[in-house]
Amino acid sequence: MQDKKTILVLLKGYPRLSETFIAQELLGLEQAGHRLVLVAMRRPTDKKRHPVHDEIQAPVHYLPEYLHEEPLRVLKAMWKVMRMPGRTAALSQFLRDLPRDVSRNRFRRFGQAAVLAAEWPGDAGWLHAHFIHTPASVALYASLLRGMGWSVSAHAKDIWTSADWDIAEKLARADWAVTCTQAGFTRLNALSGARQNVHLSYHGLDLKRFPAFDAPRSQRDGSDRSEPVRLLSVGRAVRKKGYDVLLRALSSLPRDLNWRFTHIGGGEELVRLKALADELGLAERIDWKGAMDQRDVLSHYRESDLFCLACRITEDGDRDGLPNVLVEAASQGLMAVSTTVSGISELFSDGENALLVASEDPAALALALENAMRHPERRHALGSAAAARVRRDFDYRNSIRDLTRLFAESWSRRA
Repeated sequence: MQDKKTILVLLKGYPRLSETFIAQELLGLEQAGHRLVLVAMRRPTDKKRHPVHDEIQAPVHYLPEYLHEEPLRVLKAMWKVMRMPGRTAALSQFLRDLPRDVSRNRFRRFGQAAVLAAEWPGDAGWLHAHFIHTPASVALYASLLRGMGWSVSAHAKDIWTSADWDIAEKLARADWAVTCTQAGFTRLNALSGARQNVHLSYHGLDLKRFPAFDAPRSQRDGSDRSEPVRLLSVGRAVRKKGYDVLLRALSSLPRDLNWRFTHIGGGEELVRLKALADELGLAERIDWKGAMDQRDVLSHYRESDLFCLACRITEDGDRDGLPNVLVEAASQGLMAVSTTVSGISELFSDGENALLVASEDPAALALALENAMRHPERRHALGSAAAARVRRDFDYRNSIRDLTRLFAESWSRRA
């Protein structure tokens, strides 16, 4: 008999530096008494790991990222699943999806689902997928093949770049879904129809990893060339983060304002952004640090004066939910200047615990940055208010309790 306390968690990739919120959740579930098995659709590409990754005990397995790379494994799995009782339901779902998404990826997801179902760890009694786009496609087909329940966590890009029909099909089949912003919840709930099986649960932080920073912050106000205001941003260099908008805002700041900007993170747009910084005459005032682990990032939160992130909605609808780095920075009393995109306004209120502007507006962003840089006492007050909000409402243990309840209710129904 399957142990219904063991959950197979399907991930797009693992481990990933940019997904600390997922790693923290996995560790939290283990600490709450759940046994996990992790299955990733991609092998890691990051060269570093966060400490939390080393604390997670669950075994990790990898599906073939591309079917042609492991043809014998895929064929063996297909042979096995075609004799499973759920093959008819899974094939019917695949053939219903295919005309609406005629792509190699659709075949790839079914092949990965076959491998997952065929190589299923014997003691796993539940399937939970992170992201409602491709991982949930694999989870849906695998759950049908094996005739078992499943659930999904939806986050940001997956919610906003997936077709309505695709999300609706998955919500109709999944026992439940959970998401981490009110904006995401509103979209998913509208697509869940009569089932209304979507739940809102903010990720939060492990506040032991981000203890309160009580040391006095600097009085740097940009007037001293030898003591420039230290600006920080942490995030992948991708279009939705709006780093080109931030660079243009920095380039329009008054010449008498002394500042230095540090960026932490990798990303495919780094080369383009560095070229833009050169073009704007900013290169000498910027440090591009690349990827760092959580401990080093924490040190930068504490040494900096201001956090900035110019999130936007891209042409294909992609956007952040509530970037975890904003919660992390706020936990250290580091004031943020950001935009009103998506879930950011669910943590921050303009003028109360941050300064927020509309996206795609370098001029407004520059004014907010200048205001915060020239007035250290104000940024300290807003940063303190943000820290208090995080410590009151964004403890990750709240999310773990929500998930534990949802898993227990599903196991109880199916028992």
